[in-house]
Amino acid sequence: MKKQRFVSGAVREPAAGMWSNCLRVDDLILISGMTARAQDGESLLGDTAYAQARVVFQKIKDLVEAAGAAMDDVVKMTIFVTDMGTNTEVWKARQEFFSGDFPACSLVEVAALAKPEILLEIEAVAVAGCSAD
Repeated sequence: MKKQRFVSGAVREPAAGMWSNCLRVDDLILISGMTARAQDGESLLGDTAYAQARVVFQKIKDLVEAAGAAMDDVVKMTIFVTDMGTNTEVWKARQEFFSGDFPACSLVEVAALAKPEILLEIEAVAVAGCSAD
C-alpha cells in the first residue's frame, strides 16, 4: 500500500504542515473539506449556497481527476451547511457534477464554518475506477 498526495493548480494548497487536500491510498481517494475560498485564501467565490456549492464541486472534481479518477468514482460525501434550508441549492449544484448512481451522502447543519460568509464545506471519498463499466 502506498499513500500519495495529489494537487491541482485549480485548488489552493494549505500551508505546509497543515493538512493534505487530496490523498490516494491504492484506489481510495480522500478529499479534505473544501470551501469556496478563492486562490488567495481569503475572498470567497459565490454568495449563495448554490454558487458556493458549484465552486466546491468543481474543486473536488479537479482533485479527483488529478488523482486519476472521475467524479462518478466518488462514493461518499459529507456536506456541512450553516443553514439546512439551503439544501435544495446544494442538491441542484450536485446534479450538475454527477450522473448515474449518486454518492452516499450526509448533510449536516453546523453552527459555523471557518468564516461567517462560508455557507458550506464538502469532503469526499472516491474509489478510482469503480464507476467504469
